[in-house]
Amino acid sequence: QVQLVESGGGLVQAGGSLRLSCTASGRTSFTVQSMAWFRQAPGQEREFVATFAKRGGRTYYADSVKGRFNISGDTAKNTVYLQMNSLKPEDTAVYTCAAGSSIIGVVLLTSRGYQYWGQGTQVTVSS
Repeated sequence: QVQLVESGGGLVQAGGSLRLSCTASGRTSFTVQSMAWFRQAPGQEREFVATFAKRGGRTYYADSVKGRFNISGDTAKNTVYLQMNSLKPEDTAVYTCAAGSSIIGVVLLTSRGYQYWGQGTQVTVSS
């Protein structure tokens, strides 16, 4: 069993920054090869934000956050971070960490590419 726990959410004014953290625990040596962040705003579907592949350290970002957000990982600790800068009100959402066994491919940009999910942490950006 793999457990994911997020932290770092909160309320911030537009233009501010937050850093989210997600740590995977349990049997992760084989099951967790990639970790990602998704978000879901009120009344909207969950959308991909960024992903980090442990093998090679590859990263990929949604166009809406590219240049503002940075995803990084500490493979030894099975932890992934999301540094969010220049936050906009449209970034307001519940941010959820995900982990899966896939290594590469477009599947990593979708929810179905991940098998484990955290509970989510609220990020609210005021205008």
